[in-house]
Parts: sequence; structure tokens; C-alpha cells
Amino acid sequence: MAHAVLNSSLLDTSLASSGSPARKGIADLFWGKTPKQRFNGPDTNLDSFWNYYIRECTYALHDSGRHIALRTHQDVVEVAAQLDAGLTREGIKDKVRMMLTASHDNEDELLENSIDLVSGVLLMMDCGTSSYGFSGRTEMIWRQGSLREHLADYFGDPPVLGHDGVKLEKNFTARNLGRIAGLEIVWTDNLIDHLRMSDDDTKVHIFHHASFLERQRQSPKSLLPDGVPTETLETLALLLPTTDVETQKWFSKIPAATELDTRAIRCGKLRSDRRQIERFKIWRDRLVTLKQVFDEAQPKSMFQWWHDRRNGVQWYTFWVAILVLVLTIFFGLIQSIEGALQVYTSFKSLSGSD
Repeated sequence: MAHAVLNSSLLDTSLASSGSPARKGIADLFWGKTPKQRFNGPDTNLDSFWNYYIRECTYALHDSGRHIALRTHQDVVEVAAQLDAGLTREGIKDKVRMMLTASHDNEDELLENSIDLVSGVLLMMDCGTSSYGFSGRTEMIWRQGSLREHLADYFGDPPVLGHDGVKLEKNFTARNLGRIAGLEIVWTDNLIDHLRMSDDDTKVHIFHHASFLERQRQSPKSLLPDGVPTETLETLALLLPTTDVETQKWFSKIPAATELDTRAIRCGKLRSDRRQIERFKIWRDRLVTLKQVFDEAQPKSMFQWWHDRRNGVQWYTFWVAILVLVLTIFFGLIQSIEGALQVYTSFKSLSGSD
């Protein structure tokens, strides 16, 4: 039965339904079966992931599927199993080549794009430069060896930026990044874009798929190096603290069309000891950069001046000066009106005496 369900086309829209049998079949083959008591709750679901999966498969099959060898969900999970088994990229290409029913002039393109698609949906990453479009997102180029080994190298680079004096205060939240620093939040489906700054440091990308990360964290088959899912979830707890009422309200107002994973705002709150920058390894450099941009941002509008209370003395000084200015103008206006009334009264008196 499961095999028959997975043999449906990658363009089969039934996968969009939360009750689709194919969802469970693919998830179990991707990450293994997870006990319900460990992965069950009102805020935990993979709807956002499946929307991503459907988009990626649909996009890969554009132009009548001339650029990819895969056609069914079964094809996808078979390649995923080969990735999990630790086959090299060349070894997987040989396996995918056997799926072809005819010769193709662009055979190598078909094989490469097929591997990149499965790697991408399995990890929620852009895993190679495709020939069918430019995504504008960071790409992880993998061309040799096993994917697990490549991921270990990719995420294994130690932090290089200095972090002396970097403090992750409680006001360092996604809401304040926009409200105080004027940054645009770009919600991304690409894990390796997480916390990346772009457009001259005016935008920050945040990977919001907390349910996917939780599934990866619990999965015995996850290809991600140890610590990647956990630390990414902790950065979400840092930027989207569950106990911050204002952040909760702000998050709830984000349009539904954005298709955010609502579990992102349910990752908890970091204790003081976990807020130390030294505790972060994988995302430390990006956190350092983001915090620097946040600290150096100067208010550009009255709205930002009102909400920017990072420097209490400066905030009070500014608003006291504004208050003094307003009062000066107000009383000056009153005096001018009084003077005008006196002149008018005097004029009327003179006119009456005549």
C-alpha cells in the first residue's frame, strides 16, 4: 500500500492535504519513525515543510521534466536512502542512471539535478547550482564524496570573528531587529541562509522551520552534524522568545500567506547561561555580525526613537529635549495669541472711543 502511494507523481497535489498517507510514508523513510509521545503537540507539524517539498518538486519538473530524472515520490525516497547509506555522489549517479528508460543528450544534467533535488528537500537547503533557474539563495555545492561527510566539513569550520564584548541581551529579538534597527526580516526555507545579512545589511534571513529542525534533532537518520538542529532551534528561542508577549503578538500578525511554521515561536526562552555568545558555535559569526548591526543602528524616525531604549540615558535626554521644545513652542504660541488678543482689544477700544 505504502509503495503504491509513493509511486504517485511528484506533481500529485494530494500531498498538500494534512491527511495524505504519502506524507507519513515519505517522512518515515526520510528520518525514521519517531515515537508519537516525543513528537506530538498542537504547535508541532510539518505543514510548512510539505509546502516547501511540493514547491521544490514542482519547480524541478518545469519544462515537462526535461531537466530531472525523477518522476515519483518513490524515486525521491530511493535516492534519499542512498544518501543515508553514505554512497558517494558518483555512486548515487550510477544508481539514478539505472532509473532512466532511454538515452538523453543531457544525461549528466538529469543525474546532477536529481541528486540536488533530493538533497535539498531532505535537508531544506539549496544543494547545488541548477540549470533551471537562479534562486538567489546561498547554495551548498557538493560534488564528491558522501553528503554526510560534506556536511560535516561544511558546518565544521570554527568561528573566526572576534566576540569580545558581544552580549545577547533580552531586547535582541526579531521584533526589535525591525522596530529598532530597521532591518527587514526575510523568512527563509534555506537552512544555510539562516541569520545571513543581505542588501547592504538591511535584511536578515531567518530559517523558521522549527518542526523540521525538531524532527531532524530526534531522527537517528539525520544527515546534519550533531548540534546543527539544536543550535538553530536555540537561535529561534533567542530571537523569538516564547515568554515575550510583544514578540508573540508581532509574530501572530505576520500574514498567513507567508506560510510560517508556528512552532518557531514555541521554542522556549534561553536562560542567561545559554545566552552567552561563546555557547554558540555553528551560528556564532552570523550572530556576532547581526548583533553588531543591531548595536550600531541609529534611529531614523520618531517611531524608532521612541522604541529604541538600548541607551537609557540617551533615550531620556532625547525625549526631555523634545518635551522642552514642544513646551517652548506651546507657551510661545500662547504668548503670541495673548499678544494678538491684547492688540485686538486695544484696537477695538480705540475704535469705540471714536
